[in-house]
Amino acid sequence: MSELLNQNLFSDIKELINASRNKIVQTVNTTMVYTYFEIGRLIVEDIQKGEDRASYGKQVLKLLSEELVREFGNGFSERNLLRMKNFYQEYSISPTLSSEFKTLNSSIHSRISENQKSQTLSAKFILSWSHYVFLMRIDNPDERRFYEIEAFENNWSLRELKRQFDSSLYERLALSRDKESIKKLSENGQLIENPKDIIKDPYILEFLGLPENERYSEGDLENRIISKLEHFLLELGKGFTFVARQKRITYNEKHFFIDLVFYNRLLKAFVIIDLKIGEIKHQDLGQMQMYVNYYDREVKLDDENKTIGIIICKQKDNALVEMTLPEDNKQIFASKYDLFLPDKQELKKLIEETE
Repeated sequence: MSELLNQNLFSDIKELINASRNKIVQTVNTTMVYTYFEIGRLIVEDIQKGEDRASYGKQVLKLLSEELVREFGNGFSERNLLRMKNFYQEYSISPTLSSEFKTLNSSIHSRISENQKSQTLSAKFILSWSHYVFLMRIDNPDERRFYEIEAFENNWSLRELKRQFDSSLYERLALSRDKESIKKLSENGQLIENPKDIIKDPYILEFLGLPENERYSEGDLENRIISKLEHFLLELGKGFTFVARQKRITYNEKHFFIDLVFYNRLLKAFVIIDLKIGEIKHQDLGQMQMYVNYYDREVKLDDENKTIGIIICKQKDNALVEMTLPEDNKQIFASKYDLFLPDKQELKKLIEETE
């Protein structure tokens, strides 16, 4: 019987069912977020009518929670109702992210006045409720908006969102930008328009599980990265696809091996990565220049952009890098890597000093 079954038919129907299920889950999540937003609105408006708002608000949340839990279950605990209240207060004046998120579920808003509906439309919810619960813990509104945009565009799970926040992605990107560009991070997320936009300094490789004081070789580091390639691609950022490891190139009858080769679809360029477990040397930069030149002349197509080279090292001497590379360099970069999550407060201080 299975021999008679058209496998393409089965595959097409399977894909359709999975897409439908994903759409249902997405719709349920979106409806739930808007519902919680409206619950928060109703609570806030009711509390504003009380004379002693703080005292009255606590009583309202307590009594309301008891009734809702009795009717609908533990999802409406006093703590969760407070989250909904805070959610409305944070996002009712949230700047718009994109006009494409203006569609609301009409059944939820059928009883809302035009004025209230206009206010609700200012918030366009694109993530799950769990994402927003986490995002509300971020005090800096610019940083919060950045993570909201990035989580949506990169389809981050809640776990990945937390990891990117803990790795101080916002601060690491901000450190390489001027004040105007930092503001753009909160308005547009991370834009990839030129080679420098993909660079992070440092790269955070805590997911490799290598203790800071453990002895390991460059081969060990490379093997760990390959075994955690999905995590490494997320750390590299947008648009990266894996091409090769230990890629052999031959020049003047001599063989050279490039640690890692990627391709960035947004920049339409190869990205070559060399790993160094010690301090970067000028010879390392010279070797990377040769790799980049080889790819530009022998590998890349005419409609592709120039190859990018990144040396990821344990220690970096900025003065050495600047002196070795040409002043108009736009292709070769050196960045540190760390095997542990950074101190966010220390990075924030560095940003303030830079500004």
